Amino acid sequence: MKKLLSSVAIATAILMPLSASAQDRSPTPEGAEVYIVSPASGDTVTSPVTVVFGLAGMGVAPAGADIENTGHHHLIINAPLPDPSLPIPSDDNHKHFGKGQTQTTIDLPPGKHTLQLLLGNFIHVPHADPINSDVIEITVK
Repeated sequence: MKKLLSSVAIATAILMPLSASAQDRSPTPEGAEVYIVSPASGDTVTSPVTVVFGLAGMGVAPAGADIENTGHHHLIINAPLPDPSLPIPSDDNHKHFGKGQTQTTIDLPPGKHTLQLLLGNFIHVPHADPINSDVIEITVK
């Protein structure tokens, strides 16, 4: 019986999605805001596109640096915001800037694209009250 319970516990732990616990989510400072400085929503641009990140009411710190009232940028490209109870994914639609970068240059194919910023804490988890920018739409010619 003891072996069966251990097996069930292990199977449950493996199959259960990893979620951010309350202690993994950093507090959100009042008035904190993240935004895209450029390009502006509605702009027509050429690729590669330089995206400049803005942050107010907080500081930027690299991933791994657990410093109060800081975070680092994640750029969401052509996708909705990820589940705030999970670490921010890292893929073609979710770009991490864990070294504390405040801008990037990305290659985008011609057409319409959406961009949005999401601030993550030192372990790539959105803050208790997620800090995200408005979605902007750009056209690449």
